[in-house]
Amino acid sequence: MPETTPAPCAPEDVRRIACIGAGVIGGGWVAHFLARGYDVTAWDPADGAEEKLRRLVAAAWPALEQIGLADGASQDRLTIAPTLAEAVADADFVQESAPEKLELKRSLLAELAAAARPGVVIASSTSGYPMTDMQTAAEGAGRLVVGHPFNPPYLIPLVEVVGGEKTDREAVTWASRFYDVAGKSVITMDRELPGFIANRLQEALWREALHMVANGEASVEDIDASITEGPGLRWAFMGPCLTFALAGGEGGMAHMLDHFGPSLKSPWTRLAAPELDRELRDAMVDGCADAAGDRTYADLVAERDQGVIDVLRATGRLGSARR
Repeated sequence: MPETTPAPCAPEDVRRIACIGAGVIGGGWVAHFLARGYDVTAWDPADGAEEKLRRLVAAAWPALEQIGLADGASQDRLTIAPTLAEAVADADFVQESAPEKLELKRSLLAELAAAARPGVVIASSTSGYPMTDMQTAAEGAGRLVVGHPFNPPYLIPLVEVVGGEKTDREAVTWASRFYDVAGKSVITMDRELPGFIANRLQEALWREALHMVANGEASVEDIDASITEGPGLRWAFMGPCLTFALAGGEGGMAHMLDHFGPSLKSPWTRLAAPELDRELRDAMVDGCADAAGDRTYADLVAERDQGVIDVLRATGRLGSARR
């Protein structure tokens, strides 16, 4: 049965956020929350974590300035806590972004639930674990939710929110509202699903790409171009369902299904994952290196960030950074 977990403040009144785990995803969350004008306390036990985090935030800041910073937004509002308990002591919301290891998630969420103030909602950035599987060791599990972002969290708007069997429905509602106030585009899922929604769709495309490379049917460059120069341009502002509906003309999705439905039986995809052997791994690594050419990792990150900004601006989805 879900537990009752009254939040200590309204989503609109959140002032300090604790980010637990400061890698690529956790650091991206830190950059996002700072840009939205929040005070952020971060904790990560890894060696050199603070230096890496501050570099990540500094690298993200130019892109965030282009989007528009909230009043009072500053990198100076980031505090690094020496312990997990100190990180969450006065937090109004907690975002956990630890490595994707189930036992680690279980123990960490249990520790967070014990350390955070009563009622404070704690969200996990897990890419695929159901909250039901992660909250088994936690006392007060009613306030534990999934808040699954996409990389980089400071630019990609989507966050998927869902609770587990022990999660209080009010915690899900609170988290969804908070993310909305914090400038995210929120999908509140009605039920748990491994991998959630977007990752399952993304994974299906990824597996088919691996099959084509493994079988010598397409190169890495061909696969990427087939999306960036094709359906990806439509998906940036119109999802696959509505895009397919337009393929039916004035008859919409009904005509599309009547006309193209039989093709679902055609061998156009293979959803089972291929064996990721050394040959396939090397083909993917080498193909990506060839596609990158002389561009460094930093060059590619800057190019990606600018591309996302341009698409968001072109489709009118940047909105306002003001809270």
